Amino acid sequence: MSAPDLPLAARDLSDAELVELDDLLAAMPEPAMPMEIVMLDGYLCGVIVQPVLVPAEQWLALVPDIERRAFAQEAAGVDRIRALVLRRHAALVRALHEDGWFDPLIIDDGEEADDGEAHGETDALAAMNPISRPLVPWVAGFQTACAAFPALLEMQDEAVMMAIARIFRHLPVDDQEVREIVGLLDREAPLATLDEAIEDLVSSVADLADLTYNERYRVQTVRRDAPKVGRNDPCPCGSGRKYKHCHGAG
Repeated sequence: MSAPDLPLAARDLSDAELVELDDLLAAMPEPAMPMEIVMLDGYLCGVIVQPVLVPAEQWLALVPDIERRAFAQEAAGVDRIRALVLRRHAALVRALHEDGWFDPLIIDDGEEADDGEAHGETDALAAMNPISRPLVPWVAGFQTACAAFPALLEMQDEAVMMAIARIFRHLPVDDQEVREIVGLLDREAPLATLDEAIEDLVSSVADLADLTYNERYRVQTVRRDAPKVGRNDPCPCGSGRKYKHCHGAG
């Protein structure tokens, strides 16, 4: 996954580094609840497409422990986890902005779709489209980002809402109204294979990155509560002296 012509800090993670990151997360001390690596990948995309830039320290805090507990932030290996995660985050940002595409971390375990009851699945998971099952951990990570940083879900934009629905269609749902929306998507934009589902997932994230780009990087206009005072103007404190000889001195 890495590009050898880039400096190390700018490279995507190699396969060996992905395994290392997965092992470091799994080794977090209890009762920490770290993200597993596929969920983490979806989470990073959910952070990236927010209409506001989320400070790294805020979103990084959830990675070693979703509850953001202090002991997890100081555990052994956390600095290495953060370094690796920041590189994956940067690679995803670069891929979305430069290529409008990225390679998600999706694991297809190859289980048969009708084995739900044997594996103790919930009714909602057993009832969902079997093509969506390998995508559930990734989309759950994306949903975690949306719950932690709700600005995206609060956008009143039909195109944004449709792109989000195309991603969330891969989550098990118990709500009848949501099931009807998923059913509509399945009828109007059916996905016949896992490859098609992954392509549509990536396309939805890329659409969100484009739709929120202007908001995310909008330059805020600085507003002043009072007109700017010139150095030779009377000081607004009422002393009668020029500003440069009063509160503007020094």
